[in-house]
Amino acid sequence: MNILSYMKNFVPVFILTIFCFCNPGIAQINTDNSKIDILLIHGNNKKVIDTCQQILAVDSLNSEIYFKMGLAYQNLLYEDKSLDCFLKSATISPENNTYNFMVAKSYFIKGKTNRAKPILVKLCESDTMNWAYAYYLTTIYLLEEKYDESIKIYNRFYKQDSSNYVFMDKIGFANLRNGDSDKAMKMFKRSLEINPKNINAIKNLSYLYAATYSVDTATRLLTKGIKIDPTDMDLYARRAALNYTINSFKKALDDYLKIINSGDSSALNLKRTGIAYANNGRSDEAVRFLGRAFDRDTMDIEIVSNLAINYAILKDYKNSIYFYRFLLKRLTPAIAQLGRNNLLLAEVLKSDGQYAEAIEAYLKSQEFRSDNSVYMRIANLYDEKLKDPRKAIHYYEVYLEKQKKSKDDFDTDYTESIKQRIEYLNKQNGNQKTKINLKSQ
Repeated sequence: MNILSYMKNFVPVFILTIFCFCNPGIAQINTDNSKIDILLIHGNNKKVIDTCQQILAVDSLNSEIYFKMGLAYQNLLYEDKSLDCFLKSATISPENNTYNFMVAKSYFIKGKTNRAKPILVKLCESDTMNWAYAYYLTTIYLLEEKYDESIKIYNRFYKQDSSNYVFMDKIGFANLRNGDSDKAMKMFKRSLEINPKNINAIKNLSYLYAATYSVDTATRLLTKGIKIDPTDMDLYARRAALNYTINSFKKALDDYLKIINSGDSSALNLKRTGIAYANNGRSDEAVRFLGRAFDRDTMDIEIVSNLAINYAILKDYKNSIYFYRFLLKRLTPAIAQLGRNNLLLAEVLKSDGQYAEAIEAYLKSQEFRSDNSVYMRIANLYDEKLKDPRKAIHYYEVYLEKQKKSKDDFDTDYTESIKQRIEYLNKQNGNQKTKINLKSQ
């Protein structure tokens, strides 16, 4: 080796050595960068932050160090501090897409999509085939109901890789939200052809079939999904809901019990389990599950009314009356329901032998509805149970008077038997006529 060659190799190394010796901070930063990466890999985030802060104390414009510190804060779930670090790194190095993307992603996670969107738009313009950028931007478009914008981006990726079922699912879902069921169904079917075990496509396709009244096809698809992944409780919930809506309560019951046993004892699941039991003739089990549902949601009228009905079936009149009265307090604005439930309360009170209270509830029901047969029930109670012929005659006559004004057909033999009963009671009552005051009825 000649002297000239030796000097060419020696001088650069010598200069670099002298430079690092005179600037120990530079050498330290390079060493610490490698240490930081190792610390991040091992999850020693607090040490990462401490190391970064030491470096930034002598090099406050080091964008990479801010970025790594931001990652450490993010791992520790300090969202505000991590965003602040990412913002500083992006401000120092505005051309760095990685830094800008982390800023946009942080805004997205915090729900500040209006601030994330312009950054993501620029990123997608700079790199049109970066799926990470496109994923977050299209998600924002979906939230803004700009479905055509999302579809346009999805199609760009789909054209590049037409065998990727993920892109098919995305296009299908965007079309579903856009109201184009035919295109959505076409994409989900194609997705399932490529990946028959695609649970996401199975769920969305079953939804589309159910929406087009092909409930059997929808439930078959969900059953297929359950065989693929029997741990996915959402599949059971979807199948249960479909069977419940078509009154297939036995099938719905099996799925709801499966869901509850998995730990999801929401008020909805408990309520539907109770109602399914009721429709399968198991009022005892119905009140057990409905009672648990009531503990979670006392404002659900359907829960309360079914508790009242099923307690009455079980002849537990005390609880039935309690829930009917509870229900009536909730139904004050709902006139039609008030009438019906006062009538049902009256029937339970009558079954429990509380005849005076039953009559009161019967009369209350007539404030919200018009049912002439109610007056006959009242008359019968006064006649047979309370042994009050005067009031019995009164309500028999109210019934006959209203029947006379009605345009409905009626049984003349039945009417004649009522007249005979009135005549008999009048004789028993000393032929004292009872005045009819229809306005008070």
